[in-house]
Order: sequence, then C-alpha cells, then structure tokens
Amino acid sequence: MRNVYQEETVTDVLEVTEATELMALVVFNDDFNTFEHVIDTLIKVCGHATHQAEQCTWIIHYKGKCTVKNGTFDFLKPLRDAICEAGIDAKIL
Repeated sequence: MRNVYQEETVTDVLEVTEATELMALVVFNDDFNTFEHVIDTLIKVCGHATHQAEQCTWIIHYKGKCTVKNGTFDFLKPLRDAICEAGIDAKIL
C-alpha cells in the first residue's frame, strides 16, 4: 500500500484596476450630409453593422444627435477625427 500526498500551494493574486472615465462619441445632425454618407462613414470608421449604422443615422436625423461609440478619450479621438474629416460633425463628450 502506497501513501499519496498532495501538496497545496497558496498564491496571492494582485488585481490591478484602472479608473478610466468612459466618454461618448456623439454625431450631430446637419443639413449637408446624406443618409448614405453618414451610414457609410459609421460602417467604415466605427465598425458598425449596416443596420446599426442605419439606426444611428435615423436617431441623428430625428433627435439631432446620437452616441455612436463609447470608450476612453484616447480610443475615441481617432474615430472622431476620421468622422470629422468625412465632413460630419462629431464630438467627444
């Protein structure tokens, strides 16, 4: 008969949390851009699916603005810049 021994190891785990302020990328309505242009831009820049870009565009049209993406400022800034370069008004709030 053999005796079996189990060794138990206790390991401390440090959890690092970083407080980041989530911000919103908001696109505003205007009288210049077409629905198709806004939809195409949201698909290209934000990675939206077609139906998601269409819904955002209708919200922009009827409500005057729509949050199209959330994240940190550093994440949203290049997206905002690309949307603005396409001639669409967008701000990080």
